[in-house]
Amino acid sequence: QVQLVESGGGSVQAGGSLRLSCVASGYASSNLVLGWFRQAPGKEREGVAGINVNGGSTNYADSVKGRFTISKDNAKNTLFLLMNNLKPEDTAMYYCAATNPWRGSYRSLNPKTFTYWGQGTQVTVSS
Repeated sequence: QVQLVESGGGSVQAGGSLRLSCVASGYASSNLVLGWFRQAPGKEREGVAGINVNGGSTNYADSVKGRFTISKDNAKNTLFLLMNNLKPEDTAMYYCAATNPWRGSYRSLNPKTFTYWGQGTQVTVSS
């Protein structure tokens, strides 16, 4: 059973930066498609960034392109999301998620195709 634990959330002012981390256990992250999702109050969960199995390809939501960077360290089974130039509209609960390559894609970032989820970490950006 895959377990995911996020950390790194917090409160920052607009223009600030945060780095989220997600440690995976129970399965090698090198065999999983990984992604970051977020959900703001009253809104649906949306894909933010995804990364393929070997870490060589990434995908980003248009709203975060150029500001967020997803990366992974397979040796440490850890996924990262570096968030720069944060905006108030980035305020949300951020979730790390994983899925098998035959089930989900880092390109589509469809939450329904991601099997394993962390508990979430809150990011709050004030203006």
